[in-house]
Amino acid sequence: MDKVVGKLTVYFEDPFWVGIFERIDGGKLSVAKVTFGAEPKDYEIQEFVSKNYYNLKFSPSVDVTVKQDVVNPKRRQREARRQSQVLGIGTKSQQALQLQREENKLERKVISREMKEAEKRRQFELKQQKRKKKHRGR
Repeated sequence: MDKVVGKLTVYFEDPFWVGIFERIDGGKLSVAKVTFGAEPKDYEIQEFVSKNYYNLKFSPSVDVTVKQDVVNPKRRQREARRQSQVLGIGTKSQQALQLQREENKLERKVISREMKEAEKRRQFELKQQKRKKKHRGR
């Protein structure tokens, strides 16, 4: 009896969230790709898998060797936690948002600096006009 192994990987591929379904059945690997759009929640992914898994269009099968490593469940859990912490689910999107925030911050700094300089020039011109006005009066 053959063992069927399934795996779903969800990642951010600019500008959408993408899910890659991998299925290994009898030493053959087949893959299906799904575009989610906005970042899917865990319950949305579970609902999608339960409703649409059998409607997915998997690629033609490719021969693959399957490792039969027995891994301690606690170790597997630690590795999964480590992967989710290091890579994170929304890391790329978070980095993109952070980059956007930094760019906006730089733009605001430039604009505020220009406004301050313009205000200083205006104040200086007012002082000069006032001085000239006082000087002409004598």
